[in-house]
Amino acid sequence: MRLPPRWTCLTLTFCLAWASSAPLLADPPVALLTGERLEPVTELVFTEGPAYHADGSLFFSDIANNRIMRLLPGAEQADVFLQPSGRSNGLMFDAHGQLIACEGNERGGLGGRRITSIDVSTKRRTVLVNKIGGKRFNSPNDLCIDRQGRIYFTDPYYGPDRQQLELDVEGVYRLDRQTGKVVRILGRDHVARPNGIAISADQRTLFVVDNQPLLPVRKLWAFELDADGLATGTRRQLHDFGAGRGGDGMCIDREDNLYVTAGANRPYPNQNTDNPAGVYVFSPQGELHGVIPSPEDMITNCCFGGPDLRTLYVTAGKTVWSIRAKIPGRVTWPAAK
Repeated sequence: MRLPPRWTCLTLTFCLAWASSAPLLADPPVALLTGERLEPVTELVFTEGPAYHADGSLFFSDIANNRIMRLLPGAEQADVFLQPSGRSNGLMFDAHGQLIACEGNERGGLGGRRITSIDVSTKRRTVLVNKIGGKRFNSPNDLCIDRQGRIYFTDPYYGPDRQQLELDVEGVYRLDRQTGKVVRILGRDHVARPNGIAISADQRTLFVVDNQPLLPVRKLWAFELDADGLATGTRRQLHDFGAGRGGDGMCIDREDNLYVTAGANRPYPNQNTDNPAGVYVFSPQGELHGVIPSPEDMITNCCFGGPDLRTLYVTAGKTVWSIRAKIPGRVTWPAAK
């Protein structure tokens, strides 16, 4: 789909400002951003999992249509890169330029439920892991990659049919690509329903969005990692989203500030509108720098990109948005040349 006319887009955008109706918000993160509003990049149906490629392309999931899209530099229309995609959700490039995908839960429980690696040039897909202890994962959602190439990923389940699930926990796992070994590093004693995930620059802290709207648990956690990259059991609560919609995906900049997509502009079951839809920007200690309001529900995920890694891409509803940042993002795959 092509972008709507600019004047239409402008009627949908909001200035970066503190919402007086939401007292939990701090001042806007003007020190981190250069623009005043998100600008639309392209429109689809249900966008998720943006990932920036070194050639300047933006890859992202269109969950509703079971495909991965690719937006080439300067283009206003995204092309289908891969379909079916296993209902991919979170995407990220590893240090070798392979696109790592969290494939979710196909309708009827068939397909997906695994972590795959996709060669961008050939579109060849390799299954990295789909089971632990002989049992299939629930619905891998989001991931991050450490300096050793190990993949940390979350495995919640948000669907209505839980009878098809083989695991009795919604956990966080780590896959060692060199050995093929996968271990659960966080279980029900640590998180209720993990979603977005990121790792600190020193590799000693794992940040996890916990979003179980039925309990409810809507929190942002920091878990201490040991020298082997395993959770020590020590955790810190960085933020509680309360009764409003909690966090979804997130990304991280070079100073470990966290950009968490969260909130909603209209009521949803089991949550109110206390948290307007936007990108909630936190320091690594949990200080809320401010919120970048989202013009559209449902805001889902974000990533850094651009030649200088200072463009923040945000997936929300049917649209991919962008806004310029002052601090570059931290990614595994290098910036465009």
